[in-house]
Amino acid sequence: MKDFFCLEEKKSNVKTEILAGLTTFFTMAYIIFVNPNMLAETGMSWHGVFVATCLSAAVGTLIMALFANVPYAVAPGMGLNALFTYTICLTARFTWQEALAMVFICGVINIIITVTKLRKTIVKSIPESLQNAIGGAIGLFIAYLGLNNAGLISFTGAYPSVTPGMHAFNQANLVLSIIGLLIIVILMVMKVKGAILIGIVATTIIGIPLHVTALPATIFSGSETVQGFRDVAFSFFGKPGFGSLFSDPSKIPFVIVTIFSMSLSDTFDSIGTFIGTGRKSHIFDEEDEKALEGSGFKSRLDKALVADSFATSIGALFGTSNATTFVESSAGIAAGGRTGLTSLTTAIMFLICLPFSGLIGMVPGAATSPALIVVGILMVEPFAEIQWKKFEEAVPAFFTVAIMSFTYGITNGIAAGFIMYCLTKICTKKAKEINPIIAAASILFIVDIIIKAFQ
Repeated sequence: MKDFFCLEEKKSNVKTEILAGLTTFFTMAYIIFVNPNMLAETGMSWHGVFVATCLSAAVGTLIMALFANVPYAVAPGMGLNALFTYTICLTARFTWQEALAMVFICGVINIIITVTKLRKTIVKSIPESLQNAIGGAIGLFIAYLGLNNAGLISFTGAYPSVTPGMHAFNQANLVLSIIGLLIIVILMVMKVKGAILIGIVATTIIGIPLHVTALPATIFSGSETVQGFRDVAFSFFGKPGFGSLFSDPSKIPFVIVTIFSMSLSDTFDSIGTFIGTGRKSHIFDEEDEKALEGSGFKSRLDKALVADSFATSIGALFGTSNATTFVESSAGIAAGGRTGLTSLTTAIMFLICLPFSGLIGMVPGAATSPALIVVGILMVEPFAEIQWKKFEEAVPAFFTVAIMSFTYGITNGIAAGFIMYCLTKICTKKAKEINPIIAAASILFIVDIIIKAFQ
């Protein structure tokens, strides 16, 4: 095992990797309950989507572990599942089978652009200043997720006069989140290994007398789960599905734009996660960067991009929305995860969830929110590398951070950063420094913004 995952080379050990894998799992475990709840609104079987979520996460993460040897986990992405449910199905009135067909096509496109090295070229084309901005911005984004999930942020008023503020400490889940945050921070300061996982477990236990942690009513899943999976798996081959997706000519432009948006979002969310977490932790080291210049898929970054590209199509086959590399993988990386043994552990935990959904689901959001906040703290370090005194460098960095954090979207931030980077280079007569990939991506982002404005 040590040789297979190159633990000594990556200066890690089995205990650290397993703890990191457990940390990643418990930080992102909410998706196995949030995703079925959301997709069930389209008419899909809750139990079927639950199994599809666990299986797609397990298989995608296993590819990360065994093929790429990186500590990243894959699961149906938040935001993309909202697009699936509320935009495609409930607003545009496509069936969920047709929506799954779109997801599958998106996955095939991702595989093509990965195999042709377009994804890898995109990674190489991003200037160092923007890489640092993306990395730090993802840290703030994660911290915001944690603060919001903890219930610390409140919103008052009605649109467009909604005002954010700090919630009063009068709710048990918020109090529990603060307790968990203090536990993790203290353990981190004391340099206790596995501090984040210990904090999650301790907070879950403390939540029992506070009536935040709900003890499971049932531990094992029944035949309803099996039948539900049969209903959603491989369900888009036929009508409704592929057979009806392009049957209405008036809807074809929407289908094309939606698939494009899915692919764009999936690609840049994943790239942003790899850059943001890999840069700080040196998961993708100099040898990986050198391998990028060669042919084949020799570097860990190459292989990680391949693993991520297959995840979406696999998820669609099982019956769920786009699967992507989870930014919450940074929790396990912060806990010391450096190899595929971390993701192998996470994948096994997703498989364990299949018969023990109730038991695994007792971990409340109040226990995982503090972990996200702490991870955010750890990830903002790249901000120090940005030359803020140079206005032309500060502008794209600032918009990357602000838009990503305030609009609740990694891709939004990357789009803003790319566009402002091109603008500053053009205005300072340095247009020749703009990489063609960055220029093309910026144009696509602008086109996407314009199209969405008229939908």
